[in-house]
Amino acid sequence: MRFIDEVRIEVRAGNGGKGCSSFRREKYIPKGGPDGGDGGRGGHVILVARTNKNTLQELYLRKRLIAKNGQQGMGSDCHGKNGEDIVVEVPVGTMVRDETGHLLADLSEADMRFALARGGAGGLGNARFATSTNRAPRYCQPGVEGEHGIRFLELKLMADVGLVGLPNAGKSTLLARISNARPKIADYPFTTIKPMLGQVFMDDGDGFVVADIPGLIEGAHEGRGLGDRFLRHIERTAVLLHLVDAGCEDGKSVAEQIEEIETELKGYSGTLWNKPRLLVLNKIDALLDDELETAMQQAHATGLEVAAISAVSGIGVKPLLRRIYEQVLQDRHNRLEAKQPEAPQSGESDEA
Repeated sequence: MRFIDEVRIEVRAGNGGKGCSSFRREKYIPKGGPDGGDGGRGGHVILVARTNKNTLQELYLRKRLIAKNGQQGMGSDCHGKNGEDIVVEVPVGTMVRDETGHLLADLSEADMRFALARGGAGGLGNARFATSTNRAPRYCQPGVEGEHGIRFLELKLMADVGLVGLPNAGKSTLLARISNARPKIADYPFTTIKPMLGQVFMDDGDGFVVADIPGLIEGAHEGRGLGDRFLRHIERTAVLLHLVDAGCEDGKSVAEQIEEIETELKGYSGTLWNKPRLLVLNKIDALLDDELETAMQQAHATGLEVAAISAVSGIGVKPLLRRIYEQVLQDRHNRLEAKQPEAPQSGESDEA
């Protein structure tokens, strides 16, 4: 399955059914009066966020969503049938924009629903217009046209932790060690070509989600390599893990590797640059003591918190997970406090 995270789609809700103009005609009931029923509502086009979805491929293949029209009203005060709704499941983290780029919805929580296009209301039948002075109205309402237009859907994966680094820094190896994900691992760069999610479980049964994105190279924010199109998937994270190859296998020093990635984060957006980051020196099992000391000195010069691990052997991984978990819990606490309304101060009066 292809990883589709951007979709342009045409949507058209159903039109409302026309109201009915009818009069009751039954034996022994002269002048039965108007009995035209209302038309049915047009079908809605609805998105529902689901945790078991991780791509927009279904919408990419459909291209357009067209709901059915409402049925016309009938005599004997019969209401027309409503048009059937179209309900499409999308991944949690899907954002919806209109043709101008205006954000219409951000489905950031499971089971959130959003009407991508609302069906038109059904027209009223002539029975609705009967009054004491107009007992035989011969007019009814037409149905209202449903909403239609072009919508743009963009997926930003929901994860607590984001992995960034140069190609071959060991991000996929770390993800495979700490989570249930099974990414492709090989001794050549760009083994990861699409974002990958992994669930990490802690000893207390709780845990967090880690997102691995393709490795960045110099000039990624300008479109080089795989570019920065996948950086959006770590914008919602609580903390970024910046993995660095402490063994300097590509000939770049630790300081050069750090500077290269930080330049790309800063060039992409202030959101990522200002996000809490933890610097992780990987592959320390391949270093001598003096080489490790030099690498640690260059890492600490950045002013960031530094951890040293080996994703292959597991050295230092458990302490790293505990530190990450603390950061994730703090972020969740901050988000919860931000959602709670401020309590009124004691002694305040409601009177102006």
